[in-house]
Amino acid sequence: MLKDMIALTKPGLLRLNVFAVAVGFWVASKWDINWLSLLMVVIGSTLVIASACVINNYWDRELDQKMERTKKRMDYINHLKPGFVLGYGIILGVVGLAVLYLLVNPLSGWMALLGWFAYIVIYTMWLKRSSTWSTSLGGIAGAMPPVIGYTAVTNEIDAGAWLLFALLFLWQPPHFWSLGIRRVEEYRAAGFPLLPVVKGVKRTKFQMIPYVFLLLPAVFLLYYYDYVGLVFLIVSLVGGLIWFVHTLSGLKTQDDEKWAKVNFLISVNYLMIVFIVMVANTVYKLN
Repeated sequence: MLKDMIALTKPGLLRLNVFAVAVGFWVASKWDINWLSLLMVVIGSTLVIASACVINNYWDRELDQKMERTKKRMDYINHLKPGFVLGYGIILGVVGLAVLYLLVNPLSGWMALLGWFAYIVIYTMWLKRSSTWSTSLGGIAGAMPPVIGYTAVTNEIDAGAWLLFALLFLWQPPHFWSLGIRRVEEYRAAGFPLLPVVKGVKRTKFQMIPYVFLLLPAVFLLYYYDYVGLVFLIVSLVGGLIWFVHTLSGLKTQDDEKWAKVNFLISVNYLMIVFIVMVANTVYKLN
């Protein structure tokens, strides 16, 4: 039972998002870390993000059966019973929001609630089944974790919060569309109106280009406004240019699946490296 409950929180996705929360907290703290506050925001955001993942699994349980990548999720739900899964997801969310709102600050709680609403209502319940905009607008939810961590420290939404949001918001569509191109027939069979399914692979490749390109000014502005140092700027720009060049190469490739697999791996490694260097090269707070 416990194994099924953990699996429904999508542990891989959960870890990445909670790490993003911690990164946002660290950047805002400028190495002056309140460890108890960091612990509380990690606990609260973990519960809220887990709640969103569980309820997403519950809502998509029938469609997930149609895809090889996701069909095992139905086994976890059947073991626990759908009603229990829904209640489990709701409880996780309520407790997590209470932790953030009462033990961190109200703004971080509101940011978490906004991300939860965007993922469950806007993305899962609405756009995922009806529009190619699901990936782009669904990116609102995926961009909230560093903002939760950041506002836990600052208790305000300033340029740093917006730039962290922009970084994650721009990263997500090309990352997910790379996966979508690789599994386009699975998504077609399942009935998801993903961009490569509706508009085709070539159109999707063109649409990925501006997102990857706009990451370059986003990371530059993090440096320009003195949130991170020169090492971050160099690493993120070089990594972004590598990703951008590879994305452009997709317009000429003949092997879409191979290209999409490499592009997907570049996107994953780019984000992890950028996050790690962002923490290591956060600008110190001057007293």
